[in-house]
Amino acid sequence: MSGRNMTVILAAVLLLFVVSNSVFVVKETERAVMLQFGEVVKPDIQPGLHWKIPFVNNVRKFDGRVLTVDAQAERFFTQEKKALIVDSYAKFKVADTLKYYTATNGEEMRAMTLLSQRINNGLRNQVAVRTIQEVVSGERDMLMESLAVDLNKVALKELGVEVVDVRVKQIDLPPDVSESVYRRMNAEREKEAREHRAQGQELAEGIQAAADREVTVIAANAYRDAELIRGEGDAIATAIYAEAFNSDPEFYSFTRSLRAYQDAFQGSGDIMLLQPDSEFFRYLKDSKGGK
Repeated sequence: MSGRNMTVILAAVLLLFVVSNSVFVVKETERAVMLQFGEVVKPDIQPGLHWKIPFVNNVRKFDGRVLTVDAQAERFFTQEKKALIVDSYAKFKVADTLKYYTATNGEEMRAMTLLSQRINNGLRNQVAVRTIQEVVSGERDMLMESLAVDLNKVALKELGVEVVDVRVKQIDLPPDVSESVYRRMNAEREKEAREHRAQGQELAEGIQAAADREVTVIAANAYRDAELIRGEGDAIATAIYAEAFNSDPEFYSFTRSLRAYQDAFQGSGDIMLLQPDSEFFRYLKDSKGGK
């Protein structure tokens, strides 16, 4: 191989090396800054193909997607000076590449550590002005919203990141106070249960008394109506009997005597002492009753 060919090959290799070190690509999921001897000269480089001066410029790329920082669980004190163990996390993304690089040197773990510290500071301030009830359930959503707004301002100003959301994963009582709190909560629930039972018993007694009164009224009205109907029936029966008796008094007297004989002689050992001329034997002596 001639010297000229060798020179051409070396020149081509050198050109390829220079070009490869002069071109860089920023992806859609990335954010980047250009440095010149360690100083940021071009922040917030947009996605696409870009050029740089080899050995003079250096490019630092960061993840531009929404990231998650899992803050370490910390002990915070409420307004009543009660301790709570709060475990939280936050969603964030790089917003100001210059501030982000200056504050964290472009290191994602360092950014997460600094942001985690600020999350705990914000939680400490928010929990300190609320009671346990408000932190756990009453104002939990409001606490998260206030924390996200305040944290976003601080993080954007100091770290160059935008806080998308902040959430509490878990709130626990410290082991040294959980037992006493449980006993107090149990006592409060039992007191509330007793009050509900007493109110229910009072309501039940009122309903039972009203039902008993209604039953008494209904029974009295029914008895009254029954007596009226029975009286009307007896009056009708008496009228029928009277009418039948008046239509044939002799036959009525005869049937009454037969019924009296039947009732008197039912038993085998019955003894009756009567005068022979007693009215009781009137129809036995004469089928016409003595007429």
